Amino acid sequence: MLIRKAQPQDAGTIARFQQAMAWETENLQLDNTVLHQGVQAVFDDPSKGIYYVAEQEGNIVASLLTTFEWSDWRNGTVLWIQSVYVSREFRQQGVYSAMYSHIRRIVEQNDQLKGIRLYADKSNQTAQLVYQKAGMTADHYLLYEWLK
Repeated sequence: MLIRKAQPQDAGTIARFQQAMAWETENLQLDNTVLHQGVQAVFDDPSKGIYYVAEQEGNIVASLLTTFEWSDWRNGTVLWIQSVYVSREFRQQGVYSAMYSHIRRIVEQNDQLKGIRLYADKSNQTAQLVYQKAGMTADHYLLYEWLK
């Protein structure tokens, strides 16, 4: 399996994955135009984040997005993992673990990167187990949000 930075030509696949994830996890149908524009915005402006994909035999089977949080406490950047999607037929095969290991190596090799965070829906026990198996721990913070 190859883990690599996504390229602009991967945007359509990433958008399809995000549409599938929204439906699977929240029974939500995303607006395709807005979604495609949102994915493309990351490629147009790398300060928004970086997509990574997992390839098996030349086919993209998973993707995730890393975004950046400045930490004044650590004088560095914490990467947030977002928008994780693994194709159904490749789940339970270590794909996320491979992608997480790739991101972790990037953080370990860069003194300006201070750690990795992600959030998971409280009801998504499967995802929580996957993250724990990869070596992540639930922290002591609660996430609050307001979304328009």
